[in-house]
Amino acid sequence: MSALLHQRTIHNPLSDPYSKSPRSSSNSQRSFSVFSPVSLLVLLSLLVVLGVFLPWAGMPEGLFSLTKPSITKWRDYTLAQAVSFVAKNGTVIVCAVSQPYLPFLNNWLISISRQKHQDKVLVIAEDYATLYTINERWPGHAVLVPPAPDAQTAHKFGSQGFFNFTSRRPRHLLHILELGYNVMYNDVDMIWLADPFPYLKGNHDVYFTDDMAQVKPLNHSHDLPPPGKKGRTYICSCMIFLRPTNGAKLVMKKWIDELQAKPWSKAKKANDQPGFNWALNKTAGEVDLYLLPQAAFPTGGLYFKNQTWVQETKGRHVIIHNNYITGFEKKIKRFKDYGLWLVDDHALESPLGKLQEG
Repeated sequence: MSALLHQRTIHNPLSDPYSKSPRSSSNSQRSFSVFSPVSLLVLLSLLVVLGVFLPWAGMPEGLFSLTKPSITKWRDYTLAQAVSFVAKNGTVIVCAVSQPYLPFLNNWLISISRQKHQDKVLVIAEDYATLYTINERWPGHAVLVPPAPDAQTAHKFGSQGFFNFTSRRPRHLLHILELGYNVMYNDVDMIWLADPFPYLKGNHDVYFTDDMAQVKPLNHSHDLPPPGKKGRTYICSCMIFLRPTNGAKLVMKKWIDELQAKPWSKAKKANDQPGFNWALNKTAGEVDLYLLPQAAFPTGGLYFKNQTWVQETKGRHVIIHNNYITGFEKKIKRFKDYGLWLVDDHALESPLGKLQEG
């Protein structure tokens, strides 16, 4: 073997009529050696290395770019494009979701699908994993408005992460209003039992629900309730319907101002809801506000804790909010206890289908 590897080739000018010189023959010999099995293996390895690593250069989401090239387009998908795509009759239903809350999103979507309103839903994804997951299964129904906050964990109510997550909400809503659309916002720990749109009567600027558990008369006023002990109302920022009016835009701008003026701190672990209430209270004389009926849109502190009231108002409930309780698992358990956790048995009713857990 070694003799063959080191054997010198003897050049014979007469053996090749087209040969010009020993140098030409030497070049020919070297050219031929390039195609030896060893050389081919080296070239093949180089091509594989270049093919695998070059697409990753400078691409944080390299995995998606390599395996699913079409999905990278969602990075440049704008809120204006998304709203235009999903809106029906000038209306869009919006929620904001990070990856840990995808099961709640699916539960909420199943309930909306049963009311035939799923096509106008737009999910504002708060991380790229959520953006890709939704648009892979339901193209065009998710958008990420950069910069993406730190949303890889289920932020606890009252934490800075929770504040950062929710404080983006009025900006998204204001942008949609400025595009000329009606917009309904829901938290995804809600569930629809009936169609809420017939309750959006008249042409008011802002529609909202009371977060107080105190029972109201069935024929209660639809005006903004009086302020509570803290000098402001206790309206929930979980369910809002806005028309693209100057009044609704004013409330959103004031909400943004309130959040900037009173940011989260360790001493005052704020969330976005007080800012929304101050915005309503400070613009009440300039804006047409409408309090939705309590029997149709009860807070979790009433629906899950006052079964006498639930029986008395049976058949009137439209959207239930699973609040007045904190913790991811506790919310799921409560939904299950009341027969309102739909994803285990009815996932195929969701536009997203059955999502993988974990």
